[in-house]
Amino acid sequence: MEDTKLQSDGGMEKSIGVSSAIFVVVGGIIGSGVFFKPQAIYTATGGAPGLGIISWVIAGLITLCGALTVSELAVCIPKTGGMIVYIREVYGEKMGFLAGWVQVLLYFPGMIAALAVIFSDQFAVLSGVEWIKLPLTLIVILIFTVVNLMGSKQSAFIGNLATVFKILALAIIIVAGLFLGRNHSSMIHPFVGKGVNAVTAGGKILLAIFFAFDGWINVCALAGEMKDPAKDISKAMVGGLSIVLAIYLLINVAFLKVLPASALGNSASPGLSVAVSLFGPLGGKIIGIGIMISAFGCGNSYAFTGSRVLYALAQDRVLPKSESLLKFNRNNVPQNSIIFVCLLGAIYALSGQFNLLTDFAIFSIWIFIVLTFIATFKNRKKVDVASLQFKTPLYPVVPIIAIMGGLFVLAVQLITSPLMSIGSIIILLLGIPVYNMGVKKAMNLKLNKAEEF
Repeated sequence: MEDTKLQSDGGMEKSIGVSSAIFVVVGGIIGSGVFFKPQAIYTATGGAPGLGIISWVIAGLITLCGALTVSELAVCIPKTGGMIVYIREVYGEKMGFLAGWVQVLLYFPGMIAALAVIFSDQFAVLSGVEWIKLPLTLIVILIFTVVNLMGSKQSAFIGNLATVFKILALAIIIVAGLFLGRNHSSMIHPFVGKGVNAVTAGGKILLAIFFAFDGWINVCALAGEMKDPAKDISKAMVGGLSIVLAIYLLINVAFLKVLPASALGNSASPGLSVAVSLFGPLGGKIIGIGIMISAFGCGNSYAFTGSRVLYALAQDRVLPKSESLLKFNRNNVPQNSIIFVCLLGAIYALSGQFNLLTDFAIFSIWIFIVLTFIATFKNRKKVDVASLQFKTPLYPVVPIIAIMGGLFVLAVQLITSPLMSIGSIIILLLGIPVYNMGVKKAMNLKLNKAEEF
């Protein structure tokens, strides 16, 4: 029998069908954020449920529009590397470097720190020992470092284990909450609390929810490995994101069936509070441990991916100390890249603020996500549109929705949290002189080698 597996332009095997792609989408997005973000969401609404629930739907639609938009780039540019590659191909080398610069200095360390902090917060709630938070946070990040230095298999094992606990915790809370919950108050009214501005609250809430949807842009890269991307990518994205949105809506409805929005807003760990209400102290602690393992696995995954992005960025020899970042240990992993990303995460974790850290990370990455949406328009000017294997449906409406949604969230964050936002932008801009100096140094090295030859 002939081999029916196709090859992408980038050399990757085209063997992924619709069903497999849907599972990749769902698995790549669902994380631990859904257990913790209700606190930030219902605090922003003033303890009212309406805007919170509707914001999950809006965030899901923006994410879907974004995924369909980026999928066009992914099919057109079937190379590994995801967003950095798309930005580099459309905007040039410098912008590609800046996308990686922001990821390794802000996004990945911020996410590592946030998940270590929430792990420790959850432990403190379960144990009643408050002073343990900061030491445990730093110990958790040290464990991320050690596990990743041990090799990819160990890191993957923890990721798989965390996925099992995450799914179990979600399934148990959804089923028990829907059938055993005794809170019968409206889930739509009131829309917002007294004195709350729905527009600015909505922007804050969307930023919080985007943390729960984080990871979707990475799964867009699977378009280059699908058997028939022109036909299947939209099915995979719509199907996968619809499942994710349904799960997120169900867990939030389950939460609200157990506790009112005001109680969720006042809880340091909404998932744990709901579990305790449903199953009592012992049962709640068991579910709480499952949620902790989920957070640990997610943090470990960010340490793994972040170190690989830093390694890839260092290969261009533009970053300071690039040679050092490219060193592998005996377990064949980039040891200094792992240590750098985790060490920076530990520094950020000293703040001890989960929501601040996630907002910081998501704001920084969404600057480039919006640029990726805009890249679809720029790319269409450079290629023969008729020859595109996959075209974003309802173009240009879908990309415009994605762009406007992203810009709205960034604008609200800039207005409501100017110091954090401007700080992120300053760090981004510092990448420009670093890139220019790095390129100049690399060119001088090449010239010196040429002269020696």
